[in-house]
Amino acid sequence: MFSRPVQLSFVAPLLIFVCAATAQNALPNHLTKRVVGDYGYWSKYQTPAYGAAQIDYHKLTHINHAGVSFDASGTLSVPDGFIEPELNSMAHAAGVKVMLLLGGDFNGLEASGLKQNLVDNVALFEKQYGYDGVDIDWEFPETTTDRFFLAELMAKFRASNHDYVLSIDAAPWGGYGYDLQQLKYSLDYVNIMMYDCAGPWTAYGQLNSPIFWDNHDPAPWECQPGGSVFNAANLYLRLVPAKKLNMGTPFYGYIYHNINREFGLCPNSAWTPDESCDNAATSGGYGPDFKKRINKNGWHTTYDPFALVPYMLRDDGSDGYITYDDATSTYYRVWYSDWVRGLGGTFMWSLDADYDGHSQDLLDAMYNASSTH
Repeated sequence: MFSRPVQLSFVAPLLIFVCAATAQNALPNHLTKRVVGDYGYWSKYQTPAYGAAQIDYHKLTHINHAGVSFDASGTLSVPDGFIEPELNSMAHAAGVKVMLLLGGDFNGLEASGLKQNLVDNVALFEKQYGYDGVDIDWEFPETTTDRFFLAELMAKFRASNHDYVLSIDAAPWGGYGYDLQQLKYSLDYVNIMMYDCAGPWTAYGQLNSPIFWDNHDPAPWECQPGGSVFNAANLYLRLVPAKKLNMGTPFYGYIYHNINREFGLCPNSAWTPDESCDNAATSGGYGPDFKKRINKNGWHTTYDPFALVPYMLRDDGSDGYITYDDATSTYYRVWYSDWVRGLGGTFMWSLDADYDGHSQDLLDAMYNASSTH
């Protein structure tokens, strides 16, 4: 009752416009909006390998280098293989800034009161290896203590180096844990993580990252109140200048193995928000996993006419449902965020998930949309 398969003709005007725009060869040789790419050091060990040599730097403005964490003493944990001097040198040669994407024991650091240790250790690391700033990934600050701690931490980072590029990755629903009125003075921008509205924790086969909310979704508590690009932009624009916002787009999606329709209920789940599909849903990257299935190999793609994002079902009606983004929805998401809503840019998780060993369709779409006005 919740699935409404539609033919592509329902959204043909949009698709024609977007495909025409992405197919243009005469593109600007510069970016007029931010394009921030998350790059995990581990991706160079994957198949296909994706390392510094594979990154198309001229299509980016910033890179968040992920993999370093910290403990309650503020001491950094740098995994073997993280240091990649060619990443920073190649990025800087292209005019791209490289930031340290930092996650770790935020609650432990709160308790220890050693946040200045973290700031000092990061400063030493950045100076030694030539980084340009810090991106904080805390999933998720919620309490009053969290709220004050995050604002104070970013203020200390700003005071330690006024040339740092500083950002945080924030939940699409916002929340009390983000004191945006204070944070906007320390931060260069906020990355809105507009994805993971579907996954193994949900009871239904929902959409990973709707551009507009589909009211037929039977679990409206997921990702809300910022459960779409439209809603998340509305929420953040109330408190943060548009130029300091980047809208997130996923280069990955989820495949549900035991449902055969959009918004289908996983068989072992109850009609309650605390039940989930558990191991019946797994993640996959667009490039290595989903691109090869689009309208072939027993799969067909349909667009949700409200959310304006694609999903895949099996041709024979057997179990299998994939929520993902393609080049068309990525282009439209970025174009809408940058030029209709006037945001400062976009970012993605993560660069490698779009790579099929030869090309990056989604990064190309982001670049083209960011260069168009």
